[in-house]
Amino acid sequence: MQKKLSLFVASFALLGLSACGLLPEKIDETKNWSVTKLYAEAREEMNGGHYEAAIKLFERLESSYPFGTYATQAQMEIAYAHYKAQDQAQALAAVERFIKLHPNHPAADYMYYLRGLITFNDQIGFVSAIYSQDPTERDPKATRESFAAFKALVDKFPNSKYAPDAIARMSYLVNAMAQYEVHVANYYFRRGAYLAALNRAQGAVTEFTDAPAREEALFLMVRAYDKLDMPELRDDARRVFLKNYPNSRFLNPNAKHQAWWNFWAKKAD
Repeated sequence: MQKKLSLFVASFALLGLSACGLLPEKIDETKNWSVTKLYAEAREEMNGGHYEAAIKLFERLESSYPFGTYATQAQMEIAYAHYKAQDQAQALAAVERFIKLHPNHPAADYMYYLRGLITFNDQIGFVSAIYSQDPTERDPKATRESFAAFKALVDKFPNSKYAPDAIARMSYLVNAMAQYEVHVANYYFRRGAYLAALNRAQGAVTEFTDAPAREEALFLMVRAYDKLDMPELRDDARRVFLKNYPNSRFLNPNAKHQAWWNFWAKKAD
């Protein structure tokens, strides 16, 4: 019985293999396409928002025509397509590959800029969070990475057309890092860890002298000194606070204000 079963299974497997052999092979219609047709079709997919399809065509172009301007352009397009598809890891890998292969390319500044955009948009989460949630409540790791990426662009290509926007985004990111410190200080204050709150607020005031968050950090210092029963230091901090922010919203808790980070909502890339 076991021998018959084995023969049946073997026969079934052979029939399956034979059937597979009878099926027509899948034809790759792009196999004999010219470089210009590959590029044009890939761009059409990009324009239609079909990023995965575009990436495959650009990769086919690069593998079939590895030399020349089209291949180099395809490498940039692949990075941008991954970015638009919100695949941060693949986008960054493609950017780093391009910069490594073509450090002196005329469009290298754009790739440095794109590297900043990839981490910048990931950090602030435009799609789901920019209108309702302060992005600085998140872990600041992506913020620092994005700042470093934009700084690398500005340092290496100070005259780049992308430099002014990179500088503006760097300013935003500095504000975000400062606000993160204030969030932490508030967290400690709410839990009665007044010394820890004071240290974080003081750090924000010292390190981020021009950030909007400095206002709240100074106010927190006043409150923390008061809770720690340090009246002289409290009064000193209050004098500094009132001198710099005489019309502070923190003096009127009922006053409505617009969150500072929302100005990027109109600049989402």
